[in-house]
Amino acid sequence: MPLIEIKMFKNELDKNQSATLIQKVTDAVTEVTSEKLRAVTWVVIQEVNDGHWGVGGQALVLNDVKKMMNE
Repeated sequence: MPLIEIKMFKNELDKNQSATLIQKVTDAVTEVTSEKLRAVTWVVIQEVNDGHWGVGGQALVLNDVKKMMNE
């Protein structure tokens, strides 16, 4: 049974976005492996609080990451 863990900043995704992400990740797993795995593919989205995630020794908040994406 595949178990896929995704870490995102808290409140980065709304419920619809989370549902879409789960569906698309499951679709990708079954496309690469077998459709038979769909019913037993688990996708877990873990939310990380601002300041509890770091890159390069610096604690980040969601707005920091959004700025990095626009550079």
